[in-house]
Amino acid sequence: MRLPIRDRHPQHLAEVVATSTSEFLAQCLEPENLDFPLMPAFGSWIKSQQDENSEIITYGVVYHATTAPIDSVHRAVALGLSLKELREQQPQVFAMLRSEIKVVLLGFGSDGNIYQHLPAQPPQIHQAVYACEAKEIENFTDELNFLRTLVQMNNTPVDELIAAVLRNVYQVRKCDRNWLVQAGRKLSLLLKDDYDRLGAILGQVHP
Repeated sequence: MRLPIRDRHPQHLAEVVATSTSEFLAQCLEPENLDFPLMPAFGSWIKSQQDENSEIITYGVVYHATTAPIDSVHRAVALGLSLKELREQQPQVFAMLRSEIKVVLLGFGSDGNIYQHLPAQPPQIHQAVYACEAKEIENFTDELNFLRTLVQMNNTPVDELIAAVLRNVYQVRKCDRNWLVQAGRKLSLLLKDDYDRLGAILGQVHP
């Protein structure tokens, strides 16, 4: 049953529909009105409780997003209509689409502490997925070990993802230049002093 938007937490974006040791897949919640689901941005910070009986909160970032028909047999076709015209003439289109995000796990929080390694278990199926608040992002990124996990990914445009994550944190931290310098130094070590690659990543970080 679709959860009415008035009863949702404002940061409640999605629900876990598949899970594994290092990542999870979440389906974005449908809006109440005729519109596409709110899809978190590439590189944005996401959290989910491990399960209903646990105080452990897992943290990660969005590394892939997709919108496709619920029916995998039939592809969406171009209709040549504006969003307003779609609502008026083809409202069923909105019910036929599903938006999903893939989130790579970067760590977890427990008993007031932050750990930048994989939790013993990922979030369970059907756990709610929320956008992280600014303070949570700041607290998690005080340490930079999570960058190692991002550098070692091989199923996504890694450099673009790292840049998006850094850009997100830099903005949340109100353009803290010192933090960005520390992140650059950490990346330099992880990239084995590949300065061309490092420069390309940091060149995408802006207010």
